[in-house]
Amino acid sequence: MKRIVALGVTLAVFGWTGSPTAQAQARLCDSPRQMEGFKTCADVEKAEAEGAFVLYSTDPEQGQVKLLAAFNKLFPKIKTSYVRLQAGALYAKVLSERQAKSYLVDVIQISDMGMILDFQRRGGFRQYISPEMANYKPQYKSEPEGFWTWGSIIMAGIAYNPNNVPAAEAPKKWEDLLDPKWTDAINVKVSNSGLQHGVWYTLKPILGDEYFKKFATVKPKAFDSYVQQYGRLVDGQDKIIMGAQYSGYIEFKAKGAPLAFVFPETGVPAVSETYGIVADGPHPNAANLFMDWFLSPPGQRALSDALLLHSPREDVPAPAGSVPLKDMKLLVPADWNAFEKDRPSFAKEWDRIVGARR
Repeated sequence: MKRIVALGVTLAVFGWTGSPTAQAQARLCDSPRQMEGFKTCADVEKAEAEGAFVLYSTDPEQGQVKLLAAFNKLFPKIKTSYVRLQAGALYAKVLSERQAKSYLVDVIQISDMGMILDFQRRGGFRQYISPEMANYKPQYKSEPEGFWTWGSIIMAGIAYNPNNVPAAEAPKKWEDLLDPKWTDAINVKVSNSGLQHGVWYTLKPILGDEYFKKFATVKPKAFDSYVQQYGRLVDGQDKIIMGAQYSGYIEFKAKGAPLAFVFPETGVPAVSETYGIVADGPHPNAANLFMDWFLSPPGQRALSDALLLHSPREDVPAPAGSVPLKDMKLLVPADWNAFEKDRPSFAKEWDRIVGARR
């Protein structure tokens, strides 16, 4: 097993490898059923009879509630629930549950592609080819198709509070964050964050290995959620967010928070929030139905409205008040397998940088 570090847990201790049926080949149903704005191969009646659906996700609670409420509005007989944790903690949880043969989740979303690939190899996903997957680029889907699909694309830049940092003095590029004047004034995410790993992985080849060693000297503080990060910026506890999640900026800005966002010319690191149906989940028909709805324009618009995230679908507009994907210089990892292998060294070094490891 490849070793992935999360919450100080070495996931290789888990011996579970999944059921053989999870890797069985699937195909698109011959006659998808037309629903309100999307097509489905799910048995809707059986999904409603199951009466429940459970999502594990890395997204903030308030957004999860809105997203699942949109699904529940269409299918009121299906009661929805969710668990929210940072990527590393969430993955450790689901692996631990499966090791104990406790099958509690139907669909999982993780913002770290390395963990997604590891889970696929372990047989953790059940293959289901949604009719809506035809609208996603090949690089946004598993190989073979049907095990996982990108549900959104998230990106990271630099954010600051103009009430505390004048625009003329604000950082314009990643290198500006090394200025000693930002010592004890920058916050970042913890090493369990898939997006923070993406920032590390895509910027190191561009800025050089010494960049993050120098960044450690400004003593950044790490937090679990972008809600905490932006809250501290608004309250004046911190001045800068390095690797600021763009959707969080849109959310707080829409509420009237004094914030500014910088897209450095070098580019903005970007990763996916990837969704897949978990093998042996408690509500398989409801899981199929949710995936069909979620990957469709209505589901992707609901995600955009609830969490202000950018859809991989070209026929779904960017969240209100945001810059479209086509107008951003995205830095996306070119090799997800290499990205996965890099996680242990990233976690160790990032924990050292933020003072979680000596």
